[in-house]
Amino acid sequence: MIDVHAHFADEGYSFPEEWEKIQEAGVSRVILASDTIAHAKWHENFARTHEGCYFTVGVHPEFAETPLSEGDIEEIKALAASEKCVAIGEIGLDYHYEGCQAERQRELFVTQLRIANELGLPVEIHSRDALCDTLAILNECREFLKHGFLMHCYGYGKEELGKFLSLGGYFSFGGVTCFKNARRVQESVIACPMDKILSETDSPYLSPFRGEKNSPANIPVIVEKIAMLKGMDVREAESAIWKNAQKLFPKLS
Repeated sequence: MIDVHAHFADEGYSFPEEWEKIQEAGVSRVILASDTIAHAKWHENFARTHEGCYFTVGVHPEFAETPLSEGDIEEIKALAASEKCVAIGEIGLDYHYEGCQAERQRELFVTQLRIANELGLPVEIHSRDALCDTLAILNECREFLKHGFLMHCYGYGKEELGKFLSLGGYFSFGGVTCFKNARRVQESVIACPMDKILSETDSPYLSPFRGEKNSPANIPVIVEKIAMLKGMDVREAESAIWKNAQKLFPKLS
């Protein structure tokens, strides 16, 4: 099983105990999503010393107040050259809070889409309360999407799914899928083609067990819920998700 989006840097996990728990749960691959260059460096070091661990490099829209310098871009490219770096991310738009500097977010998003295309890497996209602008940018930047993109922790609903599918998108679903009142997310899982579905935790956030710190060790619970919603055997769902991950992230192979 695979977790395509988790965070370890500065999140207070205890190692090696946490990594051992993840392995014992049957999760053999974990992609650590970075929201800053500093976190990408931490993740790169961890991935280098842990078999089955990979990482992404990118700047989250939350940190869009300062444009990327030439030095920042060179650092991103250097980290992306690692054999363990499978994508640029997490990047995108987040308009949830007031004063979110939307224009700077859009500029940062486009810059990193361009970098990903130049490097031949897919992207992991964060999009919250920014549906229209996310779709507008992806449509305008179709030429930069040749290597694929993932809508991480997808939550916009089944009605909008087709718009991202038409651009070649993949979708990862996490702990929210297991919530009793998560009808919107569950409907999206049902509506999404199985060859476009991936599993994630967004650890340490959004645990399937409310009030608990999340962990990639919870992936089996999430995959079981996805399988149930799709009317599939769990092993069949695990196999399909792994094939999807290999297709979207060729450096996993």
